[in-house]
Amino acid sequence: MPANLLACRTASYGKFSESAYAHLPTIGVHHVEINAPAPDQVDEVKARLEHHELSASSLQCPVEIEYGDVDARLTPHLDAAAALGAGTLFVSVQAGELDRSLAYERLHRAGIRAAEYGITIGMETHPDLITNAAVALETMRGVDHPNVRVNYDTANIHYYNRDVDHVDEMEKVIDYIGSMHLKDTDGRYKTWCFPTFGEGIVDFKTVFDRLNAHGFHGPFTMEIEGVEGESLNEEETCRRVADSVAHLRSVGCDV
Repeated sequence: MPANLLACRTASYGKFSESAYAHLPTIGVHHVEINAPAPDQVDEVKARLEHHELSASSLQCPVEIEYGDVDARLTPHLDAAAALGAGTLFVSVQAGELDRSLAYERLHRAGIRAAEYGITIGMETHPDLITNAAVALETMRGVDHPNVRVNYDTANIHYYNRDVDHVDEMEKVIDYIGSMHLKDTDGRYKTWCFPTFGEGIVDFKTVFDRLNAHGFHGPFTMEIEGVEGESLNEEETCRRVADSVAHLRSVGCDV
């Protein structure tokens, strides 16, 4: 069976995000999700990652579907991903007032451009195109391109919806999942509570088991956004990331 790819958003370290580069390898995590660098910064970012024995599994960038040349606007980010060896562009896309059929068509063209690089666009579990499983299925079928997929977020599904189950919702869109954000939550609607893994309700073991059985092995990217009102120091922040990795391993997730 292929190994699972576990990554971490450097933003999980909050105001100590620079600490992620040195800390993650010490806890056995060698992949990161970072912002797509500007063209003149790619070499510097690549050297920094290599220095810390890290690789970028995904880059966060915009997909500007409000513009007709969305595919051209995506090209510099695809160039950066190719240079860094990142197989996924993590994006949050809102159609807003744009006609859905036009939004789908533009995302399809973005998919065509991404396919030229062998890269997948992972659309985050955000309103208004990936709000929940039903909305995500409508979007995926409308876009109809294999290089545009769902970035399923185990906590956002609760944050943006009432009375849902993160495993059930995941099962509904499992054929369209191209990347994952692992995040714990207390499960309450619109409540900013994304704690250390194991302190919330997310069943990470079942998430991994179901996805692995379906042939998906990552990237599984940890996104730890914390709890409203907290103020952690650098040591506490690093410990929270380490404890979250330890929780995944303790429940039998193969990472």
